[in-house]
Amino acid sequence: MSFLATSISNIKPSPTIAVSMKAAELKSQGKDIISLSMGEPDFDTPDNIKQAAIEAIKRGDTKYTAVDGTATLKKAIIAKFKRENSLEYKPSEIIVSTGAKQVIYNALIASINQDDEVIIPAPYWVSYPDMVLLAGGKPVIVESSEKNNFKISPSSLAEKITPKTKWLILNSPSNPTGSCYCDKELKALAEVLLRHPQIYVLTDDIYEHLIFDGLKFATIAQIEPRLKERTLVVNGVSKAYSMTGWRIGFAGGPEKLIKAMAMIQSQSTSSPCSISQAASVEALNGVQDYITMSKKIFEKRRDMMVAMLNKIDGINCNKPNGAFYVFPSCQGLFGKKTSAGKTIENDNDFASYLLEEALVAVVPGIAFGASGFFRISYAASEEFLQNAMQRISDACKKLK
Repeated sequence: MSFLATSISNIKPSPTIAVSMKAAELKSQGKDIISLSMGEPDFDTPDNIKQAAIEAIKRGDTKYTAVDGTATLKKAIIAKFKRENSLEYKPSEIIVSTGAKQVIYNALIASINQDDEVIIPAPYWVSYPDMVLLAGGKPVIVESSEKNNFKISPSSLAEKITPKTKWLILNSPSNPTGSCYCDKELKALAEVLLRHPQIYVLTDDIYEHLIFDGLKFATIAQIEPRLKERTLVVNGVSKAYSMTGWRIGFAGGPEKLIKAMAMIQSQSTSSPCSISQAASVEALNGVQDYITMSKKIFEKRRDMMVAMLNKIDGINCNKPNGAFYVFPSCQGLFGKKTSAGKTIENDNDFASYLLEEALVAVVPGIAFGASGFFRISYAASEEFLQNAMQRISDACKKLK
């Protein structure tokens, strides 16, 4: 009899973390590795937010807080949802957790029964399917096309719905593709969901403030208010304010679900960090200049990356509308051989080749449920990115 739970055999370590660990290992051996695998802004947390944390420490705000977040932070979150998303919530409909990842995990654990189905559009964030499996559910993948900027259609969604469907997970802007659903597209998906009242929607809006080309962000409960009572709107401060290490995520949703999520949290991690919560109040309530600044920089980097990638023979890259990732195709290089005589047969082979030959770490698309592509994070300086692109270009030219 195995000591470990059988559910462990159904999941795998995060591929993005695995790539970063391999890159770090090579770097420790003295290799000049450029890692473009991690999804976190390269800017420091704004000073006003850091100062708010320092003041909280000085005040002695260093004790346990309410399990589901401080009243002050909940108030700031409610104001944020109303101000930016036209959504109104009560404190009992808000939860604060140790990162948006914990919010999602708590929601799935709280709601999924054995063999319940969760629809997940691909390409998807690597953790969605594994969290569904851990909860005892069944991930149901909806494929999307590069030609449609990796967005699912109402018909493809409808085809996957069964009486066992409990959730649809939406992520816009998307990790890994950077694709964004517009109002019209969300409205069309909502029309399908309205015909199936048993389905809840988990909308992961963590990249909300990183949206380009003059597009305006919208979340599905804002576009279709009739869905609000069965939508969990997930967000956080990590990407918008460069606070990945502060570990604060939050959500607004149905009171019954939020209460169940808080109960799970009370028996696992308990309350989020008190200092991080104080800093997050300032992030949401304070000046928002950082968001405007960082968005401009990311948009400029995106344009540079797309242009440089599309100059490489065998690589094709769509222009994403948000986040800080590009998701180019490497299918044009399949069948080519390395100088060592190895054939590039898939995106995993290509990512391994880039790490070994170019000393550049990227994440293969198969990790996101989309073989034939690879993800690059452009959360790095222009000089750093230009160096990486030159290395990738040179490595691709060596393939025969």
